[in-house]
Amino acid sequence: MAVLISGVVKNSPCYKKGLNKGDILLTVNGHKIDDVLDYQFYSKSKNPVLGYKTSEGKYYLTRVIKGADADLGLIFETYLMDKHRHCENKCIFCFIDQLPKGMRESLYFKDDDSRLSFLFGNYITLTNLSEREVERIIEMKISPVNISVHTMNPELRVKMMKNPRSGEVLKNIKRFSDAGIKINAQLVLCPGINDGDELLFSLEKLAEYYPQVQSISAVPVGLTRFREKLHPLRPFAKEEAEGVINIVEGFNDRLTASGKERLAFAADEFYLKAGREIPDAEYYGEFHQLENGVGMWALLKSEFIDALNDMSSDALPSPGSVSIATGKAAYPLISGLCELAQQKIKGLKVEVHCVVNDFFGHTITVSGLVTGQDIINQLKGKKLNSTLLLPINMFKSKSELVFLDNLTLEDVEKELGVKIKAVDNSGYDLINAMIK
Repeated sequence: MAVLISGVVKNSPCYKKGLNKGDILLTVNGHKIDDVLDYQFYSKSKNPVLGYKTSEGKYYLTRVIKGADADLGLIFETYLMDKHRHCENKCIFCFIDQLPKGMRESLYFKDDDSRLSFLFGNYITLTNLSEREVERIIEMKISPVNISVHTMNPELRVKMMKNPRSGEVLKNIKRFSDAGIKINAQLVLCPGINDGDELLFSLEKLAEYYPQVQSISAVPVGLTRFREKLHPLRPFAKEEAEGVINIVEGFNDRLTASGKERLAFAADEFYLKAGREIPDAEYYGEFHQLENGVGMWALLKSEFIDALNDMSSDALPSPGSVSIATGKAAYPLISGLCELAQQKIKGLKVEVHCVVNDFFGHTITVSGLVTGQDIINQLKGKKLNSTLLLPINMFKSKSELVFLDNLTLEDVEKELGVKIKAVDNSGYDLINAMIK
């Protein structure tokens, strides 16, 4: 597939060779270029040979003079140089199927694109991979690959994902492992379906590929109140959450007793549901699965306390008063950290507000799914300090401060009459935002 060049960076290697906007990139070092992975892999070489067609229809081969790993300077219409690939599964727990109408359009796209796994850490199910793409991952040593496994039982995987290919493609985990590709595996657990003995089976099968399988997360299914006509599922009860933790920790104990590293981790939400203390930061090693809510509490707490201990309260500027809003799950942790900060920093006053998820339903407790309208409805009329701090994961991105319900940061500021600051998800950023 030819790729249209939408721009060329001025004074870049390709600019100096005369490539222009509107030209079409065909090959690099004789290899066809279909998308960003081909382009990044083959263009890393020193002085690559590019095959391209000009907007006038003339074909050229040219050697571009550059150092190894230096950028060619070509710009493409999308970062993938191709369209996103749509998920072909119909998983019984799919969160997108539980979204109401009227949210931003991009939320309804079901992504299952291996290229996004490599570029941005997205999780893939393997069902969308062609044989050529499997071979390409192995050839290019694309690592790590993040895989939504859910279960290592092929028959059960077909039932859960409603895709006849979902069982047979598990063989690619072994192929990646044999090729030295690192793997982060995700198990979205549904009570009574893939927990219990099935969970233990999946953990033990994945452990056969250690150390290439470098982490396994056990994550509870997320259920909104918009589940009409969907597969009947329920949230985990306290005892069931405890059961998941016990299986995961027992599995890890057997690994470490045999000289291996801890491999599996239950999401923070399981510990909160079970009323169990979340392990310290050291427990989570390299924090491979933060995006799955694994170790987020521990890391935030560790960073915050380290930052607080590094501060000299006498040298700090006179702090003011701030308000913080967070989801139900993080509320106890944030409240405790703010209490520590107020004890050390004289004059600091922090009010922490818990926002219950009325929009999606009260079974959803994470701050990343809090909507702008819930913040407005629950905080309007309350006496807030002049600045309200919100975690950045409530928004689409750092550059697009838009909530899931399409309200913007400015919309909420206007309704509440306060200044809002989006804060990065680190303890250092949180304490700096509080004192500044």
